[in-house]
Amino acid sequence: MKSLSLTLAGLVVAIALVPAQAQQQQQQPPPQSPPAGQPPAGQRGGGGGGGRGGRGAIQVMTLTAPWQPGGVIPEKHSQAGRDVSPALSWDGAPDTTMSFALVVHDLNAATQPGTNDVLHWLVWNIPASERSLPEGVPQGAQAANGMRQISQTGPYYRGPAAPASGPAHHYVFELYALDSTIDVPAVGAQGVSVADTRAAVLKAMETHVRGKAVIVGTYKRAAPQ
Repeated sequence: MKSLSLTLAGLVVAIALVPAQAQQQQQQPPPQSPPAGQPPAGQRGGGGGGGRGGRGAIQVMTLTAPWQPGGVIPEKHSQAGRDVSPALSWDGAPDTTMSFALVVHDLNAATQPGTNDVLHWLVWNIPASERSLPEGVPQGAQAANGMRQISQTGPYYRGPAAPASGPAHHYVFELYALDSTIDVPAVGAQGVSVADTRAAVLKAMETHVRGKAVIVGTYKRAAPQ
């Protein structure tokens, strides 16, 4: 009789637990699906990383110049001044960097036939170990360290020169960290223009950009006294 009583008691407890367990399962929220483009936890792959060629996202870097972002470019770096290139420094380059490229152009000055803007400086094959360019980079198509340069008018930095009669122009300095070097010679070959060289360098960079930094400066000539 005692064993029968224990068996009945256990059965009563078991029956009482069934509704509680059912209620707990009903209250438990369903598992959430990962956001669109994001792989489930613990898996690789899924949506692209935002970079080109499936190599991951382009890393945001920092570029520092002798003016604050959006500020006025000092007169000595202009054509009206000493026309020397500004000292530039950068950080945040990815570990995969093999070279840097710098593009300086005037957003407000279109060139014929209007599909491009004025190129003030294009420097490529800056060694991956570098984190700065000094003020007053010497003229010349190629430096001893392999760095190459051109501008709209020759193998050197070309300072801003927006006229005093109009609004200030915006000069964009874009630094790119690349996972390769660029096998494009500086202007010098017969029949090769600055525009052709610029296009060839940018085309060669397309699938190799791993990091980027930008700083903008403004400038216009002083009004004549």
